[in-house]
Amino acid sequence: MRAIHYSEYGQAPVLLDLPRPSCPNDGVVVQVAATGVCRSDLHAWKGHDPVPLPMVPGHELAGIIDEVGPDVTRGRVGDRVTVPFVSGCGHCEVCGRGDAQVCPDQRQPGFTDNGSFAEFVALVAADTNLVAIPDGLDMVTAASLGCRFATAFRALHVHGRVQPDDLVAIFGCGGAGLAAVMIAKALGARIVAVDISDAALAKAVKVGADVAINSNTANPVAQIQDLGGANVSIDALGRPETARASVLSLRRRGRHIQVGLLLGEAANGAIPMDRVVAHELEIYGSHGMPAAEYPAMLDLIASGALRPQDLIGATISLDQAGEALMALDQPATTVGMTVVEIPGVDA
Repeated sequence: MRAIHYSEYGQAPVLLDLPRPSCPNDGVVVQVAATGVCRSDLHAWKGHDPVPLPMVPGHELAGIIDEVGPDVTRGRVGDRVTVPFVSGCGHCEVCGRGDAQVCPDQRQPGFTDNGSFAEFVALVAADTNLVAIPDGLDMVTAASLGCRFATAFRALHVHGRVQPDDLVAIFGCGGAGLAAVMIAKALGARIVAVDISDAALAKAVKVGADVAINSNTANPVAQIQDLGGANVSIDALGRPETARASVLSLRRRGRHIQVGLLLGEAANGAIPMDRVVAHELEIYGSHGMPAAEYPAMLDLIASGALRPQDLIGATISLDQAGEALMALDQPATTVGMTVVEIPGVDA
């Protein structure tokens, strides 16, 4: 199969012919139709989030089941499927509680195992993790759900407990941030979007933001507090300064959700804990969403209340995926999500 591959951190990924993956006994091999290019892939490639080398990146995917392991009871060859970026083991106490997204024995394509920047990818624990793609949902859109969109959905729906007319502040209007804007709007919230890119802010307004603040030219914390403070705030970028600003933007007893990854030197010290204690703030991390919780999100997509296809900024070919991954470390030239489309899948 053809696959994007890197053997050293920071080394330019290249397109190679690699052996097709073998099928796990409890898993499947999926012929990949589409796969998202996510900032989390950048963290792995740069070594901020260490992965075994060599590695095929990619963890947001959709495709067709091509092979099924002998222990699988759900899923047949030819089924259209997607999967959360975290594959829980399906057997531990944590998975038994329905929290596969924080399974201690989790597997992740592109991080623990070769990922989906490839024509085929192997997925484990299929009975726990496979999500059937509904009729009418195209592969490119389905691929965009697996990390950023699903993480934002659970962040707002479960942790944020967003109610109509809540004020929601979203710091960072990349893929995860724009998804959060769209989802918060569907939940009836008022939304303040914060970014340093006027183009990203314009897109945020287009998908539902009521107020857009360029933090290069204005103080978002002061402006959000002037509005009464946020009931819920999200750092969708993952930098100490955006995490801190998100917390400081909250009204008393507000809820901060960390969606963007804080790794390496940025992992410690971003949260002003004096404010957390004094204002009784709630602090959450959001690490994806288990397959069992996908139906609520898919129902909103089917109803038209959520339109994740509107967040896709570009579709590219597999041979462009390595350059797109490296470009995530540069100022964005495309607003929204970039998705790799791989021809040859009868979807």
